Amino acid sequence: MSRRVLVTGASRGIGRAVALGLARDGFRITAHYHQSEEAAKSLLDEIASVGGDCELLHFDVTERKTCRAALERTVESGGAFYGIVSNAGIAADGPFPGLSDDDWDSVLRTNLDGFYNVVQPLVMPMVRARQGGRIVTMSSIAGQVGNRGQVNYSASKAGLIGATRSLSIELAKRKITVNSVAPGLIETDMVAGLPRDEMTRMIPMRRLGQPEEVAALVSFLFSDGASYITGQAISVNGGMA
Repeated sequence: MSRRVLVTGASRGIGRAVALGLARDGFRITAHYHQSEEAAKSLLDEIASVGGDCELLHFDVTERKTCRAALERTVESGGAFYGIVSNAGIAADGPFPGLSDDDWDSVLRTNLDGFYNVVQPLVMPMVRARQGGRIVTMSSIAGQVGNRGQVNYSASKAGLIGATRSLSIELAKRKITVNSVAPGLIETDMVAGLPRDEMTRMIPMRRLGQPEEVAALVSFLFSDGASYITGQAISVNGGMA
């Protein structure tokens, strides 16, 4: 039987590309979504069209009790996950003096608390399964070097890198790798409406990245060839510093 992988925020953008790529690699996908049921159902159909196996899971990653209950049910019914891709995230950009309490709280709750709410209930079932495993968090270049107007977002993504590195040490002897992927400017809804010429001038390769290019790195980190890579934050950013 193929190994189960949970991808959060899988209905669109990078998460969707990751889910589709891992399905093509032969993993059984549990695709989490929160808001876009239509997009999630279309992902289900797309994965089926390439011969993959996928189920949908709906919850809000910021709601700890609801999240834990949903995850415990799916582990009880389908067994421990071999892998987790903690991808769900939001942004609420603006100059720091103008950030509202909700701008700060919603981004930290989704991007950083969401990691805890999803990964923490799944770690011990993964350990008990004694099959090793893969955990990948989705950080950002903003979590590595910072960015004007993204103090909240940068804080959440930098926190993910720290959490990833610490968790990797805890789980290394269990043959469970834990790594972070840090995309730069990727062609997703998050950059829609931003000045493209200005963005591409910041990128040595002079183009935005594609979600599939981020997904390719995640697929590698889930492969046998990446079994000695853990505790790393790996950039996919076209050469940005």
